[in-house]
Amino acid sequence: MKKIMLVDDEILIRESIRECVNWEKEGFIYCGDASDGELALPLIEQQLPDILITDIKMPFMDGLELSAVVRQRLPQIKIIILSGHDDFQYAQSALRLGVEDYCLKPVSSADLVQLLHAASHRIDEEQRLKRTYAYTPEKLFADLCGGLIGTAAAIEAADQLDLQLTTPYYAVAILSLAPSDPRKLHLSQAAYQAAGQLLADQLKELPNSFVYKRSRTESVLILKGSQPELISAKLETLAAILQRKMKTAVGCELSLSLGSVQERLQSVHVSYLEAEEDKMWKKLSKQNKAKLWEVSFDPSSDLVLLDRNRLIDFLKLGSSKEAPGFIRQFAAELNGMNWDSMYAYYLINDITLELVRTAKQSFQTGGNRAELMKELQQQIRSISNFEESIDYLNTLLERLWRWRAEGSDKYGELIDKVKQQIREHYDDDQLSLYEISKKIGVSSSHLSKIFSQETGQTMTEYLTTTRIGKAKELLKTTRSKTFEIAFQVGYNDQHYFSNLFKKVTGLTPTEYRKQGLVENKAGLVGEGEDRL
Repeated sequence: MKKIMLVDDEILIRESIRECVNWEKEGFIYCGDASDGELALPLIEQQLPDILITDIKMPFMDGLELSAVVRQRLPQIKIIILSGHDDFQYAQSALRLGVEDYCLKPVSSADLVQLLHAASHRIDEEQRLKRTYAYTPEKLFADLCGGLIGTAAAIEAADQLDLQLTTPYYAVAILSLAPSDPRKLHLSQAAYQAAGQLLADQLKELPNSFVYKRSRTESVLILKGSQPELISAKLETLAAILQRKMKTAVGCELSLSLGSVQERLQSVHVSYLEAEEDKMWKKLSKQNKAKLWEVSFDPSSDLVLLDRNRLIDFLKLGSSKEAPGFIRQFAAELNGMNWDSMYAYYLINDITLELVRTAKQSFQTGGNRAELMKELQQQIRSISNFEESIDYLNTLLERLWRWRAEGSDKYGELIDKVKQQIREHYDDDQLSLYEISKKIGVSSSHLSKIFSQETGQTMTEYLTTTRIGKAKELLKTTRSKTFEIAFQVGYNDQHYFSNLFKKVTGLTPTEYRKQGLVENKAGLVGEGEDRL
């Protein structure tokens, strides 16, 4: 049975289509509807309908914009355009986007069912042709991590393998095995087998996850879920359990390298690349610590104990004004150290690796760690005394705080521009996500995602709140009729405006105006009583 979703800003049209077709009898599932393209997008990504029916002219994100986004993200979905506008240009645009059919309103239930069956037959034929080759789970997961398969193809392959792949959030971890004894380069064959079996047994007990072996010593874990904080917590708990069991049971050390939690299936590749980078930095840090331990036995070395956690906390919360005093106090133990010894180099290098890695993870910056480390290691080699080490650490903090500033200010200006556009043009019934994104100079899909992430509401919700707020003001302060107020706040359909107003406020515009008049009279009476 194919899943059907409807997008139309006219509530009567949605109700009519929803009620006039016996969906189950016709072999379909009606999986939901929405009043505009932006509200529809998360529903489409969640429900993954087989066929999307959408109106063309809708507020904010119209049907053509929605179709373009859906064709890009989920090209397997068949799109049927409905429109009351007999305009050849609309038809041309729709056909260029690759929609399945284009028809004019009003459309009868019989005609609509015929269109749906035709689209359904084409879906069946495409699936039959694609079944000529099959994915294995390992190849599917490897291709997802490698960015070698698109969303639509991945979902289809997962369906064929009976795997539930789609979810709101994903994260990738790379699990690497190594001997606990740093003097041993490799584990024995028996130890690898025992460690591999223990790892497999533990991962079987982890729900909502997929795993594949990348090599004899490495496995890749894809974890999915509906709450990002729970995914991170599960990975941290898993790491602690596995590391303890591996060391106790088989004398093996397990390293868990993590990528960030991502929202889209296509971004599994991003999380995987971050896990790879995390693995590389852990390896560098481990090598540096091993060297630090080795050179600490040099009689010329002056062992220094520094509170790393205190420095990391200062990186996250400190300021430029406090830095000179803090660094001088923190690094006081470095005074008098032999700066000609390799111990000094590896100590400062180790602190640097820890700070850069923490900054990258905490500030979610796009800064290039590898390039920065090359530059910093050159500076570390030139340190020859205590004062130069103090200058270096101060400079390092300033560099990393620039990352922090970039992260916190990244989208503030962008969001302010969007809100300003909406406040200035809320009365324009043609105001759309596409128009705003064009004026601001970013893609509509990116803008929609960022606005939702940063404000906790969609742009449509913010526009609606702005328009209804202005309508409430006009209902209280003017004698304008409801249809006039609807037009003044950007709605050319009085019925749609009234329904939306009641949905938001719990009252019709007329009821809201009467309530305001009663409150005003009560206020005047109260003032008169006070005067008496």
